Amino acid sequence: MTAVKRFPTPRVLDELARHFDRAGFRCFLVGGALRNIALRGKPTDYDLATDAHPGDVQRIFRRVIPTGIQHGTVTVLYKGHQFEVTTFRTESTYSDSRRPDSVAFSTSIEEDLSRRDFTINGMALDLVNREFHDPYGGLEDIDSKTVRAIGEPAERFSEDGLRVMRAIRFATQLEFSLDAATREAIPRALPALQRVSAERKRDELVKTIQAAHPARGILLMQETGVMSQLIPELAACDSVAQGEGVNRTVLTHSAYACEGAPADRLEIRLAALLHDVGKVDTYEEDEEVGMRFHGHDAVSADYARAILTRLRFSNDVTSTVAHLVRHHMFDYDPTGWTDATVRRFISRVGAQYVDDLILLRRADSYGKAGHPVRDRRLEALEEHVREVLAADSALSVRDLAVNGNTLHEEAGIPKGPLMGRTLEFLLESVLQDPAQNTREKLLEIARNYYEQRLQTGR
Repeated sequence: MTAVKRFPTPRVLDELARHFDRAGFRCFLVGGALRNIALRGKPTDYDLATDAHPGDVQRIFRRVIPTGIQHGTVTVLYKGHQFEVTTFRTESTYSDSRRPDSVAFSTSIEEDLSRRDFTINGMALDLVNREFHDPYGGLEDIDSKTVRAIGEPAERFSEDGLRVMRAIRFATQLEFSLDAATREAIPRALPALQRVSAERKRDELVKTIQAAHPARGILLMQETGVMSQLIPELAACDSVAQGEGVNRTVLTHSAYACEGAPADRLEIRLAALLHDVGKVDTYEEDEEVGMRFHGHDAVSADYARAILTRLRFSNDVTSTVAHLVRHHMFDYDPTGWTDATVRRFISRVGAQYVDDLILLRRADSYGKAGHPVRDRRLEALEEHVREVLAADSALSVRDLAVNGNTLHEEAGIPKGPLMGRTLEFLLESVLQDPAQNTREKLLEIARNYYEQRLQTGR
């Protein structure tokens, strides 16, 4: 009875369960919602299991969406809430390491729980009788902060290869440890993970790196061999020395850099994770400075684009991450950077990316130390950027007081590559001196540049 008191449920959920009861069926709260309540957390959604078949559920409630009716799942819309309801079921073999070859409905909640992945997800609460079912010791594992597979771990992982990433994700999100047998089974289950679609692996990776402390999961993926399959380019970074402490290798540095980025900014966390992935290819020893990774930002950006494309991230996410990685190497000097230098920096990286690049550099510093580090130079750069932007100077070709048509019609400059070079020269002139950004002055500069430099080939 003590355990049951641990599971307060909202009134609307209890009311919905009574509809099942009046129709002669049972209704259980299962899965992540029950796990989160046991952890004293607040569920974001509620998964229900019942002995009612989908057709029965459709007769009990007026508004039902057949979201996965072939597998016994429907979504009930009730008083402004959505509840996913699945009929008790048993499953056959998983020949594709993802879905059961066949599903059979069952009348037993215990049989239904036996098909689930981990003990912390293998509990059920009868919402009418308030009976708590925990045949695999999930509550005990929650109290001991352990992720443990139900039954034989190798069998659970062979059913769905993604479960190896789910185990690591739960350990990361909940800050739990992996049960020894569960952890030991992961390397042997990697062939099953290889058969999982890139999209499903991507989604688990995202959930892992958006946890409060993603370094835990990233390093677990490396230690169990998952990273070698998921992002082999990053796994290879564990062989490249970076420094001391948590910064021992490029991989560990990258893991903690990811943790140092804002959890709600996926692109920045991905950029932090991949910002040094090109160091494997650019590593060299220098007699004067020691280790160096010349050009690793460009190489890392190319790798980041290839990795995210392979994992089926959107084009927008992929492009943003690659851009941030490409431009993460800057070294602001408050005494050496003039307003013109800052304008060139903003123009080069794009005004919309400056804040994100500063966040990425803060994450980089976190990755070096393993904890937040105040960087007064970045703070000075932020202030300098604000001042420059407030001046509303031209920072791109689009901001110039002239355009290609104007230069063609009034300065006689032909359209094509020479026009592009002229516009870039005008932008550089304006970045150096914003007062140059007038129609008359830019036309004069453009004529002189075209006649004296481009036409003569100098």
